Amino acid sequence: MEDKLAIQLFEGKKVRVVLDEEQEKYFFFVVDVVGVLIESVDYQAARKYWKVLKGRLLKEGNEPVTNCYQLKLPAADGKKRMTDMADLQGIFRIIQSIPSKKAEPVKQWLAQLGQQRIDQMIDPEQTFQMAVDDYRRQGYSDKWINERMRSIEMRKELTDEWQRSGVTEQRDFAIMTNVLTQAWSGMTTGEYKKFKGLTKENLRDNMTNIEIGTKYTCRGCND
Repeated sequence: MEDKLAIQLFEGKKVRVVLDEEQEKYFFFVVDVVGVLIESVDYQAARKYWKVLKGRLLKEGNEPVTNCYQLKLPAADGKKRMTDMADLQGIFRIIQSIPSKKAEPVKQWLAQLGQQRIDQMIDPEQTFQMAVDDYRRQGYSDKWINERMRSIEMRKELTDEWQRSGVTEQRDFAIMTNVLTQAWSGMTTGEYKKFKGLTKENLRDNMTNIEIGTKYTCRGCND
């Protein structure tokens, strides 16, 4: 699975969102959404509110909350911690559980994001531009972004060639990816991510221009 972290803005407030391309689903950083609903700019207050609410919902046997997706993301103090993500179903359940005048505006915002994803599937160029905009918001340079876009294109060409050769299983893609990654880095994909202190984060999003450039010589080594 390749998760793509993006930042969406709701009334000027940042909400971190992950697109799971395998499932074609958005997963939202729950504490960010809770902060919007309780109208608090205090990350710790939103985190504590979610902790109490999550405990209550789990006792009620709420399935969407029970199945929260977890990803290691930077917290307010800069340290990376496992954090709760929820899909649209889970987020709507959370919205229903929090008395807030922001509930309806947030629901409308979520519906717009869903429509945006449909539009991107119809017109892939929108996805490309969205990725560029997201990287810029995260502070990446235009040079880095250009290199990253080229690496995505090369990766797509490589996997298309693998598929034409009969490779269809994700396990086989992973094996071939490990071989290529080891060829340019001397480590398997897992070892290289551990070397860089990453867990579920996208490896290429955490590489320098030199690292990305080196991958080009290996014809689209994956992360």
